[in-house]
Amino acid sequence: MATDRQLQFPESVTAAIEQVLPSSDHLDSPDFDTVSYINSLFPTEQSLSNIDTIVSKMEFKITSIDEEIQCLVRGQNASQTEGGAALVAARALIADLTLQVGDINKKAERSEDMVREITSEIKQLDCGKCNLTAAITTLNHLHMLVGGIESLRSLTQNRCYKEILLPLQAIVEVIGHFENYTDIKQIKDLQDQVALIKHDLGTQIKADFKDSFTAPSSKSFMSNKVLSEACMVVSTLDPNVKQELLTWFIGLQLQEYVHLFSNNQDTAWLDKVDKRYAWIKRHLIKFEDSLGHIFAQDWEVSEMIVVEFCKITKSELTKIMVARKQEIDVKLLLYAIQKTFHFETLLDKRFTGITLKDSSEVTNTVGERNTMTKPKENTVLQSTNPFENVDEEELESSEKIEGNSDAVENENVNQSTSTEKSYFIGLIGSCFEPYLYLYIESLDTNLADLMERFVQDAKQAPPGATSVTDGSQSTVLPSCADLFLFYKKCMVQCSQLTTGQPMLGLTAIFQKYLREYALTILQGSLPKQVGQGTTASSIARDLQNLSTAHLIHNFQSLLKEGDCIRFTKQELARITCIITTSEYCLETTVHLEKKLKEKVSANLAEKIDLSQEQDLFHKIISNSIQLLVQDLEIACEPSLLAMTKISWANVDSVGDQSSYVTQIISHLKTTIPILRDNLSSSRKYFTQFCIKFANSFIPKFIQNIYKCKPISTVGSEQLLLDTHMLKTILLELPSLGSQVKRPAPATYTKVVIKSMTKAEMILKLVMAPLTMSTTTSGSSMSSVDNFVDQYVRLLPECSLYEFHKVLEMKGVKLNRGGGWDAAFKQKSKQVTNNK
Repeated sequence: MATDRQLQFPESVTAAIEQVLPSSDHLDSPDFDTVSYINSLFPTEQSLSNIDTIVSKMEFKITSIDEEIQCLVRGQNASQTEGGAALVAARALIADLTLQVGDINKKAERSEDMVREITSEIKQLDCGKCNLTAAITTLNHLHMLVGGIESLRSLTQNRCYKEILLPLQAIVEVIGHFENYTDIKQIKDLQDQVALIKHDLGTQIKADFKDSFTAPSSKSFMSNKVLSEACMVVSTLDPNVKQELLTWFIGLQLQEYVHLFSNNQDTAWLDKVDKRYAWIKRHLIKFEDSLGHIFAQDWEVSEMIVVEFCKITKSELTKIMVARKQEIDVKLLLYAIQKTFHFETLLDKRFTGITLKDSSEVTNTVGERNTMTKPKENTVLQSTNPFENVDEEELESSEKIEGNSDAVENENVNQSTSTEKSYFIGLIGSCFEPYLYLYIESLDTNLADLMERFVQDAKQAPPGATSVTDGSQSTVLPSCADLFLFYKKCMVQCSQLTTGQPMLGLTAIFQKYLREYALTILQGSLPKQVGQGTTASSIARDLQNLSTAHLIHNFQSLLKEGDCIRFTKQELARITCIITTSEYCLETTVHLEKKLKEKVSANLAEKIDLSQEQDLFHKIISNSIQLLVQDLEIACEPSLLAMTKISWANVDSVGDQSSYVTQIISHLKTTIPILRDNLSSSRKYFTQFCIKFANSFIPKFIQNIYKCKPISTVGSEQLLLDTHMLKTILLELPSLGSQVKRPAPATYTKVVIKSMTKAEMILKLVMAPLTMSTTTSGSSMSSVDNFVDQYVRLLPECSLYEFHKVLEMKGVKLNRGGGWDAAFKQKSKQVTNNK
């Protein structure tokens, strides 16, 4: 039984066929579908009438394909025969080519052998030539070396240093050519002779210098010219020779200094430290005039003398200060530091510090010192941040290390334009660092005096007076600017002296007086008198503890029915002045902390933290704002009390806003413009005041609404109108009374809308009737359930206590309504579960 099978080729074969014989015929498609192809030929029944024609075409196509296949098969057979013959011919050609290549290789090998035989003698001659040249060169060098050694011996004995220089340099260069021949005894002997001559030269030159400068007989004296020529020879010898010579010479130059300023001399103490520097200045001038030309310029002998002088001075000052520690006071210490700093600055300008660049004697502390710069115009700080450009400032030399509070009045500063490293600043002065605690203690005393002056000025000033303005009605206490100006001066001075541990001590002093200024000056400047015959001693105690809760309680305890005691305009100005001053102190303290961390050594920066002082200023601002809030609440309290005394049950018509609303609006219009103008430079704190007032006043207003009971429906409508009027005026509160109308901050608007909407919803619930209603499903709902449903829907966040207050306003007696609480709890539970 025959079955039709479709021949399937692998995909790779199919792809190859399509690449060689591309076709668009459906019959050639690898996924050919017979049924689909027939349906395409006969899409309808009518098309079956053409079946004979299509079959004929198919048969013709099959016949054509068969003929084409037969032709291809016959052609393939003929090609196979021709291919066999071509293959036999190719094999014959390859065999012939192989024989020819073999012959060529043999001929090439014979040619190479012939070339090798011809050039072998040439290579031997070339190698001989190189060896002969090297031998001649070596013999010449050897001749020069032997002759040069004899010449050097003669010149050395005669001290002809000028004639020695060139032969010595040549011999040193020639001896380098024999480094690979040290295993030869004769060469080793010559090298030893050269080394001995160099050693003798060094010893002889050092002896000549010593005889010339220390020998008692003038016969041993050598001219400066001969010594200069000897120094040129030393430059070609071992570096140790130069080092030993200079060490001896510099010690000789400073021998007089060590004797004159030894610890048992009166000139050795700190009060005569300037005499040390005057001596070295005179000695350097004398040295450079008489002996400076002996030494080569690149030897930097003057600088080396100064560096050694600094080392000796530092060591001697350290010893004498340890021995006489009890005699050191801050004035003496600062005098010595100032003179030393001026001298180091002079050295820094005069010398390059090249002898110190690679010296281990230069510590990081010295390397990080500030450099001296050209002075610029004087500046006086008022209410701007004194630490913005502190990196570019240095105190004038006459005031650099004075440390007295009088300099606060007018501080002269210099702008720094150089960032080059200083190698001399601190080279001597670092010995004073262990005693800088005296300087820190003096700053403590000066700051204590300064703070006492601030206290006295605050007592003499009227309650609401402010002396410093920037032209935009924002006020800052002048003492604040003076304090931070003094801080800046102290920080710059101390950072010039050291960047180590004393900077932490300075930071502790800063913290101490920031806290004292906050508590004594700012907090102490807040108004103390709040009413007729009533003192604010309890409020002052609360402010010392910075307790807002106690502060509010004491204000409330001062309120009496019909008694409205408020701050005067001067007192309000004083409170706003304290806010702006505290803001200035807060921002400047942040900059102060940043600059201290930049000035101190990197390993100590993490120990500087002024966050507690910043928090203190934050609290003073917060409590000052709370005082303003309480003052405005005191003004509104009688009006709220008058609202509760209105007989709302007897109100028979709804008219304009009530008189108590008019009074509240009047107080707001009187107070808000004053506060806004005084806080014009601190808009964020004025916004905080508005938010705090809204958060405090509106809940009190709602509590007083609960007291308006019983209340009729008409009374509820009137109270709702009053509430809406208050809501409108509160939304406009930040720009109240201003010619320029600005939209209120979104945070404030959100608070007012949320709280006043609650008051409106309460009154709408009071107006709602207690009647049965029908639900959407057709069932009836009791009056209790209906009201509770409205209450929870309008006031979802209110408590059971407030629910009772609303019922009391409606005149519902809870002891007769037994199901109110149960209905409220059940409905609240349902709402909670749905959430």
